[in-house]
Amino acid sequence: MAITKKSATSGRTTAAKKTAPKAAKKSAGRAMSDDHKAKLAQGRNESRVVSRYLEAITAGKGKRGRKRTPESIAMQITKIDAEIANAPAIRQLELTQKRYDLLAESERLSARVDLTDVEKQFVKVAKSYAARNGISYGAFRTLGVPADVLKKAGISRARG
Repeated sequence: MAITKKSATSGRTTAAKKTAPKAAKKSAGRAMSDDHKAKLAQGRNESRVVSRYLEAITAGKGKRGRKRTPESIAMQITKIDAEIANAPAIRQLELTQKRYDLLAESERLSARVDLTDVEKQFVKVAKSYAARNGISYGAFRTLGVPADVLKKAGISRARG
């Protein structure tokens, strides 16, 4: 039985065409060259190194305002210890939490991240990464990368 179709413009009835499903295209002959694979691996490695450095420098940044020192934290803990003995139960709970927060901050301050190794790796790959991805000096500076590190990496203010 033939399928018919009526044309909207001419009013004629014609046989509808049956379309056979197209065969899936094969990707024969589309293997990547060794050079292409090496460049992809280089790009992944550079991205990893740059990302690790940017995360390390942002993790070390403190909050805005007056900087806390281990000495000022110790003084606050001493005040809390003196106040907690005579405080009502709800205030004791709040002071205990504040004490825990101060101890955690004290540990964070004393455990500074050593950036030397991460920075060395960044300096090695930053120029190539920036050139391939169109990243400017200003973009790195905005994220907190020090000017001397960019200079070591060979990234200058001038584009080009």
